[in-house]
Amino acid sequence: MNSSSLFGIWLSVPLILSWVTPQVSSSWWYMRAVGSSRVMCDNVPGLVSRQRQLCHRHPEVMRSIGLGVAEWTAECQHQFRQHRWNCHTLDRDHNLFGKVLLRSSREAAFVYAISSAGVVYAITRACSQGELKSCSCDPKKKGTSKDSKGTFDWGGCSDNIDYGIKFARAFVDAKERKGKDARALMNLHNNRAGRKAVKRFLKQECKCHGVSGSCTLRTCWLAMADFRKTGDYLWKKYNGAIQVVMNQDGTGFTVANKRFKKPTKNDLVYFENSPDYCIRDRDAGSLGTAGRVCNLTSRGMDSCEVMCCGRGYDTSRVTRMTKCECKFHWCCAVRCQDCLEVVDVHTCKAPKSPDWVAPT
Repeated sequence: MNSSSLFGIWLSVPLILSWVTPQVSSSWWYMRAVGSSRVMCDNVPGLVSRQRQLCHRHPEVMRSIGLGVAEWTAECQHQFRQHRWNCHTLDRDHNLFGKVLLRSSREAAFVYAISSAGVVYAITRACSQGELKSCSCDPKKKGTSKDSKGTFDWGGCSDNIDYGIKFARAFVDAKERKGKDARALMNLHNNRAGRKAVKRFLKQECKCHGVSGSCTLRTCWLAMADFRKTGDYLWKKYNGAIQVVMNQDGTGFTVANKRFKKPTKNDLVYFENSPDYCIRDRDAGSLGTAGRVCNLTSRGMDSCEVMCCGRGYDTSRVTRMTKCECKFHWCCAVRCQDCLEVVDVHTCKAPKSPDWVAPT
């Protein structure tokens, strides 16, 4: 290979990286921090024109989306509670997570998927609860149908998940569809995986009618499962996320390692390896693990060895109130005493560097 060819390869490297790595931008995720929907539409930074149009046309839907942000961020934090990066949010940051999601990592893939799923869940639930003018229960679930147990009548209120998915796709994907870069395609893929995850756990519930519970007649409806099931499912997809690269014509993905399978529409995809999140890195958006509580007896990600990145830990003895001597009283209550318990709490040491104040 001649020198001009090598120069061409090295010249292309920063171009590829700039194609994958997005600039700092605001997001609809910030909607949770804004009050009324009218104020929200005009003051959330980073909304594209299509999102602002939908915001003004459907203010009650925007309120549901804004309230739903707290739910899916809490689910994200639950899933990452034992990891170095714990889905920490920044209340004053317009994209909610700071710079950490600028990297096209597994964590970014999960956040985009769980946030998209959260929008579907919030809108669908609001439809069923009669909170939205634009939708109600699923209008297609009417009349008589059959399943493995026989004939049943559609009744009650079936969750209108198709409406939730349709609106979520129009609103959440609007910004990504304006972009033609690799990160936009990655986000679109993971957004769709999140929407599909909610529908995956739509379940049929029935009520029996008949003499002495004979179930000669059944009334059934479709209901979403608890959002935790969606979170658990996407967590498994996060652990099995597939690293990809863009194909030659820039219209799709191919696996980075040919030994792995091609990603399906249900899989999460990412471009870049994650940082180790061990130390505070302002450029990467990492808060580090100094001061994080670790589990001395665990062998998992929450162990002091892993969580503290080999820096060691401090131990403090604390007193806390717990419930004890609980007894069942007929009928039907459990009554407990309040007891003081002394426990050891282990927290990760900070790195010994100029950026940190060594613990005393």
